[in-house]
Amino acid sequence: MLEDVYGMAVGMMFIVTGVVLLSAAGLVTGGIAGIALLVSYVAPLSVGTIFTLVNVPFFVFAYFVMGPRFAIKSTLASCGITLLLAVTRQALHIDFESPLFAAVVGGTLNGMGVLALARHGSGVGGTGALTLWLQRTRGINAGIVQVAIDSMILLTSLLVIPTGRVGWSALSAVAMSAMVIAWHRPGRYNVVVR
Repeated sequence: MLEDVYGMAVGMMFIVTGVVLLSAAGLVTGGIAGIALLVSYVAPLSVGTIFTLVNVPFFVFAYFVMGPRFAIKSTLASCGITLLLAVTRQALHIDFESPLFAAVVGGTLNGMGVLALARHGSGVGGTGALTLWLQRTRGINAGIVQVAIDSMILLTSLLVIPTGRVGWSALSAVAMSAMVIAWHRPGRYNVVVR
């Protein structure tokens, strides 16, 4: 139990640090974090608030298809990320950010956060639950679905951020996915479902 709490806290800290770096550089990324960053550039809401609001329907979905334990842990992680983002806004200020550094390091930290949460039976965003469900029930590769979702986020970001920033954002999504692909192997993590 204590190991799960600590592991989830570490995952949340990785994700928050990654999101802060990406936000400072005006970038987006894949998944729910990317959607939250993108919406935060046009809406008067914080990234953390948007992150949680976007996740709510996905967590209801996860409750029914992944089980209550996964959904509850994922909801707690999402709320934790929102709180940490609020605290980080007061505790950390970044004056200058290299888009290359933000894309690679921010995306990598997000990927490490996803892995830490997965290791402890949690998810970070609803797109992960959706991709896993489609793979399990329809046989559609979760990685392909995630790439399709991330591509839609990046294409939509062309309407909001400069084209060059979209290119760096694509690099952040690749860095995040690369971490998950490189380190997440079937059987390595025992995610309790149901």
